[in-house]
Parts: sequence; structure tokens; C-alpha cells
Amino acid sequence: MSDLIYIFFISMVPLIELRGSIVVGAAMGVTWYQCMIVSIIGNMIPVPFILFFIRKILDLMKKVKILAPIAEWIERHGSKRSDRVTKYATFGLLLFVGIPLPGTGAWTGSLIAALLGIDRKKAMLSVFAGILLASVIMTLAAYGFVGFLGFLT
Repeated sequence: MSDLIYIFFISMVPLIELRGSIVVGAAMGVTWYQCMIVSIIGNMIPVPFILFFIRKILDLMKKVKILAPIAEWIERHGSKRSDRVTKYATFGLLLFVGIPLPGTGAWTGSLIAALLGIDRKKAMLSVFAGILLASVIMTLAAYGFVGFLGFLT
């Protein structure tokens, strides 16, 4: 059971998210379906908080001198990647979250959606669909790779 808790918390970490948790789960020998389900749940938990509260949090951070540069960096990071999303709106958000590349994922996708003012319900559905897509891609990659390594030994 402790392996699943590790996987759960890893999937909640920004920039690592389920892309990392599924690889870790495969390396730990957790079954693919348990790893996938726990990773999806863990990765989805921060999304509503980001969508509903990030603007208020960033505004508060800007008022504190030591936190203002962090808030500005977060906004720059989200805005820098927003062009990929705005062109195709909610479908673009789904692809941005779902294609497992560095700098993409549920955290950044939710941040972009909040900064662009995308409808929260549509954003939540798009991010969730993206998480599902990313989980399928990463599960196939991680468990296929681990299986290949087992074949070599």
C-alpha cells in the first residue's frame, strides 16, 4: 500500500506529475492499472484549486515584496506557453496537458486556463481529458519499457 501512496504524492508534484509517477510505479512493480488510477486521481486533485484560486493567490503574492518575483515568474511561465493553447482553446488545452513533453501537464495547463480566463468547467474537462491521454501514453511507454528490460534479463 505504501507504494501507491508514493505514486499518489508524486503525481501531485508540479512538473513531475503523473508522467513521473507512472514511471516510478512501473519501476516499483506496481500493476499498471493501479498505478494509472492512483496517478490520475493524484494529478487531478490540484486542478480545481489552481483554476479557482491561482489569480487571487498571485495577486496576494505580488503585494509581498519577497513573493512578488515568484508570482511574476509563475505568470511569465504560464503566459509563455499560452500561445499553444489559445489557438485551439479547450482542445488545445487537452493536447497541451495530454502530450507528455517537458513544461506541459495539468499544473501548467490549469495555470494557463486560469490566466486566459477559459471557462472553469470547460478547462476542468479539458485538463481531465488531457490527464487521461497522458496517463495512457505514459503507461504504455513505462510498462512497455519495463517489460522490455525484463525480457533482456
